[in-house]
Amino acid sequence: MTALVLDCDGVLADTERHGHLPAFNATFARFGLPARWSEDEYAGKLRIGGGKERMASLFAEPAFAAAVGAGADRAELLRTWHRAKTEAFRDLVAAGRIPARPGVARIIGAALDAGWTVAVASTSAEESVRAVLTEAVGPATATRIPVFAGDVVPAKKPDPAIYRLTVDRLGLDRADTLVIEDSRNGLLAATGAGLACLVTVNGYTRDEDFGEAALVVSELGDPGRPPVEVLANRSGARPGAYLTLDDLRACLEGGR
Repeated sequence: MTALVLDCDGVLADTERHGHLPAFNATFARFGLPARWSEDEYAGKLRIGGGKERMASLFAEPAFAAAVGAGADRAELLRTWHRAKTEAFRDLVAAGRIPARPGVARIIGAALDAGWTVAVASTSAEESVRAVLTEAVGPATATRIPVFAGDVVPAKKPDPAIYRLTVDRLGLDRADTLVIEDSRNGLLAATGAGLACLVTVNGYTRDEDFGEAALVVSELGDPGRPPVEVLANRSGARPGAYLTLDDLRACLEGGR
């Protein structure tokens, strides 16, 4: 059975810029922490997989570590901060501040209608992922899509653990499973699990190395929008103004 597995952040929606970054900064302000990430600083933090792990990187900064205190239980602090950050993120989703990326609802709907298995695999917090998915495709469609997220695996992307788990739990055939990612870390996680990968870049990831991807595009696209930009194509896909299931099938055939 053909399967489509999508990452969440940067694929379902432009969550990093419009969701996670403001949620991190709101959390820092809420707890009086001496940190505030600019967009440029956050671009560097995106090389670190996982929200708690990004927060933990602050302890390497002497001023931050001193403000928290040498005797603090860092693990407990990170859990508390991350819970608050997840709440702030979910509030942004509920307020409609993080719209779905173009083509996501259309492609997912077409794949489900064609009998494909569709899943979401992300190492972000599960509550956040489910909120974004529901906002992107609607509650009825979201209930048809299994989500593998959060700390269900011991290592974050670029480790392939989350994709291996998804394949194993759903009994997928690797040769018939296509992943949609937006970053090099995600691409490496997918290909490390033996899966073909299509990349839809965003402003944070456009200049990353996607040499292993079957197809790299600016977005999935939708009728009535400007044509998608094809940045690299190592597949048999011939995208028009927007991607179709035939393009996704071609990405899989090239992987075989």
